[in-house]
Amino acid sequence: MLIGPIFSREAAIAPRRVRFFAVPTVIVAGLAALTLTLWQLLVGTQDIRTPGDYARFGAAAFELLAPLLLTVAVLFSALFSAAAIAQEKDKKTLLLLLLTDLSNSELVLGRLLASLLTVLLAVVATTPLLLALALFGGVAPGQIFRALAVILLSAIAAGSLGSTLALWREKSFQAIALTAIVLLLWFVGWEAVGQGVLGSNFAGYSTEQLATAMSPWRALTAAMAPEWSGVAASELVNAFGSHREQAAPLAPFAFGSGVLILLLNGLAIALVRVWNPSREARPQASPEGDLESAIFASTAEEARSQIAQRALAQRTSAHAAPGALRPVWSNPVLWREIRTWAYGKKILIVKFAYLAIFALCAFATLSAARSDSSASSVIPPAAAPLAPLLLVSVVLVNALGVTSLTTERDGKSLELLLATDLTPRELIVGKVLGAFYNAKEMILLPLLLGVALAWMGSLSWWQFGLYAGAILVLDAFAAVLGLHAGMTYVSSRSAIAVSIGTLLFLFLGVSICMRMMLALSTEFEKQMISFLVVIVGGGVGLAAVLGWRKPSAAITSAAVTAPFTIFYAITAFLTAEYTWVFLATSVAFGFATVALLVPALDEFDVVTARTSARDL
Repeated sequence: MLIGPIFSREAAIAPRRVRFFAVPTVIVAGLAALTLTLWQLLVGTQDIRTPGDYARFGAAAFELLAPLLLTVAVLFSALFSAAAIAQEKDKKTLLLLLLTDLSNSELVLGRLLASLLTVLLAVVATTPLLLALALFGGVAPGQIFRALAVILLSAIAAGSLGSTLALWREKSFQAIALTAIVLLLWFVGWEAVGQGVLGSNFAGYSTEQLATAMSPWRALTAAMAPEWSGVAASELVNAFGSHREQAAPLAPFAFGSGVLILLLNGLAIALVRVWNPSREARPQASPEGDLESAIFASTAEEARSQIAQRALAQRTSAHAAPGALRPVWSNPVLWREIRTWAYGKKILIVKFAYLAIFALCAFATLSAARSDSSASSVIPPAAAPLAPLLLVSVVLVNALGVTSLTTERDGKSLELLLATDLTPRELIVGKVLGAFYNAKEMILLPLLLGVALAWMGSLSWWQFGLYAGAILVLDAFAAVLGLHAGMTYVSSRSAIAVSIGTLLFLFLGVSICMRMMLALSTEFEKQMISFLVVIVGGGVGLAAVLGWRKPSAAITSAAVTAPFTIFYAITAFLTAEYTWVFLATSVAFGFATVALLVPALDEFDVVTARTSARDL
């Protein structure tokens, strides 16, 4: 046993699953496709004659793939670890683990490393592809290994964060939402420190060095550089030895991330039995006494009286707020989502954390909008700080949609709902509208920021209308996508990973496509075939993910046409044709929303734990 029976069992069973090898294969194939696309772009824009041309390609490919691999590793490490703990809590299996003789370290570290197996395997699987770039020149093997070390340390740190937050919070949405928000604050906060928000020095240390020691982005940039802070290699050799040049970029981040990993896991190990079980799961003493007292009552009349009092107390305690019963709406699912604390009272922590992110992004957006540099850039300066806010907002809406269903299934209440006379329309509409209500801050605040930009004159009111419409369409797609994933995948971890992962890959695909189009704007029309290959591959993958259990013509059409429509929206955005951006976005995500929603409204076909294996 390596780190307890939990990790040993996962390490023995995981290779038997197809997805254990499918995920790294898809990631490596995607990175290889991007490398080939970049090669085609390079060949189409210049003649390849000298070794320097090959070296420029190797350096450019490495600068594109390494940050993308870091993003995927960090996001999915945090997501997988948080989802794994959340599923254990929803299914009440964490309580069984706490009853065994497992130590706290075996429970926390074993579950953490078991959830990170797929991500770590994916990072290791990309090593041969990255080393192949060194054959072109422009990048040394030492840079590649330093970058991989930063990626692995960042993935373990992000996984430790997700695991700790999930062990602390009792609801799946709270764990996932807090993980996403803290990750964004981690990246944005240290980037702001590196930009000099706290000055050039803090507590006797350079703020840029502190940011490099704690920010994965800055650490990766330093690790990819051939030199450390511009210091000549000869000076480093004379001062520290021949290998000090390669070790210097990694040392500060290795120390900072190591301390963070130890603190997070140490906190989780120390408090895992304090946090769990939560107060909701702990038995409460009854003031009326227990049923055993009625057995030893002196008379039969007294026994009957005690049993009646016990039954009355149980009926009263069944309600969250004892007293007068509240009228239930005609749609009880929607009533529960809106009128009760369906996601726990600690959801207020998530909302306060989101307000902090909104304040930071709003300040940066309004400050950038006041500048006069918009004419010198293709992308408006206010779009950079606004993009993280919109990404977090859409991800949180999606997380609400998927966890609203996975929590019901893991808690064994979904089968009870299916046994009632509720119609599929009531279930779906209740869940979707409930997700919108509970995420109202994530929807309304970005719209209010758009109103402020229009009031300042940075946007016209017509552009604000397009901006608001696009946000509403994306939020609707995110909520319905979450419900679809929850209905399709019986495992909560798979449903959450597919739902949020689909959104993240869409955003990453858009950002990479925009970067390539901006870099090769003058010769882009010659490279349409390379982009079409990537777009078709993305459409096929999206169709496979969304139609995994029950493929349909509508879902396949929406998945295949969405990448083409998004590609057109990107070109329209870069040419400042915002009306066509809105139309393309509405067509792509609106049609996908309808394709996912209509079958669910007709028949609530959701997988449960009793579903046969051939349906999964």
